[in-house]
Amino acid sequence: MNMKRMIRITGPGLGLALACLPLAAREPTRNLEDLARLEAKVEEVSRKVLPATVALLSEKTGSSGSGVITTADGLILTAAHVVQGAEELLVVFPDGKQVRGKVLGANYSKDVAMVRIADDGKWPFVEMGASKPLQAGDWVVALGHSAGFDANRPPPVRFGRVISKGPGNFLTTDCTLIGGDSGGPLFDLEGKIVGIHSSIGQSLTNNNHAGIDGFREDWDRMFAGEAWGELSLNPFANPEMPVLGIGMGMMRGIKGVIVESVVHGSPAAAAGVRPGDVIRSLDGSAVRNAAELLQILAKRQAGDQVKLGLLRDEDSLAMDVTLKRRNELFEAR
Repeated sequence: MNMKRMIRITGPGLGLALACLPLAAREPTRNLEDLARLEAKVEEVSRKVLPATVALLSEKTGSSGSGVITTADGLILTAAHVVQGAEELLVVFPDGKQVRGKVLGANYSKDVAMVRIADDGKWPFVEMGASKPLQAGDWVVALGHSAGFDANRPPPVRFGRVISKGPGNFLTTDCTLIGGDSGGPLFDLEGKIVGIHSSIGQSLTNNNHAGIDGFREDWDRMFAGEAWGELSLNPFANPEMPVLGIGMGMMRGIKGVIVESVVHGSPAAAAGVRPGDVIRSLDGSAVRNAAELLQILAKRQAGDQVKLGLLRDEDSLAMDVTLKRRNELFEAR
């Protein structure tokens, strides 16, 4: 039975609807006492992070989104598509206070960007956590200025779980998001930033977030004002997606991925993979079809070395392959 129980969490200026989802998390809710503790934890996180969750408005492009302040001097993390085409943004706090913000840098491939508040001050902020350790089933809390800033209510709080990791630096949750939430923060139950809302799914409860570790990897370049990459709200089309460099095929009755072609200069070519080989596993995980291979690759990073299990004619082979980014491979060509 797929049943959801709605629990109301109240606090000064804050209302949150808590959905009790199927019990598959690493912190199971076995009874009402567990739910009460979880409810209290979510309310604690919400109170802590709400003052640093801001709306971002561009007078130049007319776009709006959300962001989160992560340093006392006003460094804001948001999504690259929120700042696209803008040099300055209006930063609006939940209490209505408005300040100017300057767009710094962005990696459009990861959909991550930085904005700095132009005014001096000691601003409310939230510390960064880590996204790579997250696993499916982990509880998370999402905030954002849904449908744009609204002076009549604070940023709505959504609560859910991580559904999956990948592709690339992205993760997926079932937190309900709508337009205006883009660029808003995703928190763990310690109240630390673990992601930024990227693309919103058609179902509203299947949404992609740019992992906070992706910010760390590009921190210096963005902070210095550099912008690069290609914007695609389909994470599987991310130019920084790690690839083997093969054309994939399938044939009825064969378990695995048939290598139809090998890109010249690709990781697969360097390792000795040949057309006609059948990929049966990657790092010990069985691969039955192309979709499974892509899902496994999406959880790796460019530069990682993986071990392919291959079937060539009647021989089983193992090959070490060092992954490259998709754009790196094709730029090299």
